[in-house]
Amino acid sequence: MAEILLLHHARGLTDGVRHFADTLRDAGHPVHAPDLYEGRLFDDTDAGVAHMRELGDEVLSRRAAAAADALPATGLVYAGMSMGCGYATWLALKHRPGSARGMLFLFGAPDPRWFEADWPEGLPAVAHQTLDDPWREAEEDEGFRERVPGGQLVDYPGSGHLFLDDSTDDYDPVIAGRATTHILAWLDALDGKDGKSEGAQLS
Repeated sequence: MAEILLLHHARGLTDGVRHFADTLRDAGHPVHAPDLYEGRLFDDTDAGVAHMRELGDEVLSRRAAAAADALPATGLVYAGMSMGCGYATWLALKHRPGSARGMLFLFGAPDPRWFEADWPEGLPAVAHQTLDDPWREAEEDEGFRERVPGGQLVDYPGSGHLFLDDSTDDYDPVIAGRATTHILAWLDALDGKDGKSEGAQLS
């Protein structure tokens, strides 16, 4: 069992994010999915990003911190979806160092240098993205590879950004199924070993 703090993407706490959280719960993992937008939802990623910028990092960081501070001081898996990847990383590396047992990234692969922090020794991390995601940044991927020891980058064919969110137009049920299988196995591995393995490309 892994207790998970799941931070949503720029469109908000959509039904698809809730469905993914429920999938993890059905597998036996307690999941906390705070609404950093306090009810606002967006059908378009660009509009969601505009709202994210309007709120600003200070507000979103404060809301993410409040959600994390209500949870156990150690043993958490921080999970982020796109926008949420950065806040998950900030919580684990800066706001609550030592509290994470694993980092799960969807639709992004954060580079720790943006947080002016070294990756904690032995902290497993995995990032799931499509190969041709238009929001994907090669520089971020390279930083993740170089500065997250043992981190996995799992690539999928296609260009959908929010491919695991079944309430968006990016949703791909085949890739979502593969990713979910991988994620559940990775979470289970945290109970029996350190969760690290080699990166993969799925086709």
